[in-house]
Amino acid sequence: MAMTKADLVDAIHEKIGFSKKEAADLVEMIFDSMKDTLSQGNKIKISGFGNFVVREKRSRMGRNPQTGQSIEISARKVLTFRPSQVLRAEVNSSLSGVPIDPEAIRRRREEEDDEE
Repeated sequence: MAMTKADLVDAIHEKIGFSKKEAADLVEMIFDSMKDTLSQGNKIKISGFGNFVVREKRSRMGRNPQTGQSIEISARKVLTFRPSQVLRAEVNSSLSGVPIDPEAIRRRREEEDDEE
């Protein structure tokens, strides 16, 4: 099941104690800030989570699969996300059924912060 904006609002409401309106405003402010940063072509680095990067793709020749006709695919920008080592480790350990050690994750986050 996918997590939605409403789920984020509920989590903030429950864990921090903000009202639902305050939590919704906070989530919107964060997303607006992220959108503004990315639309300017800047990178977003969230320690222990990952990087959002806008990449420019040049135009290229492609083929229409129905007709076989060659067409030009125009240049565009694409948004990519690269998860941090900490996030990858957490996702992989949760998939294998191994309990997640919060202390080990904290140490990995500190190591990752030192690398940046």
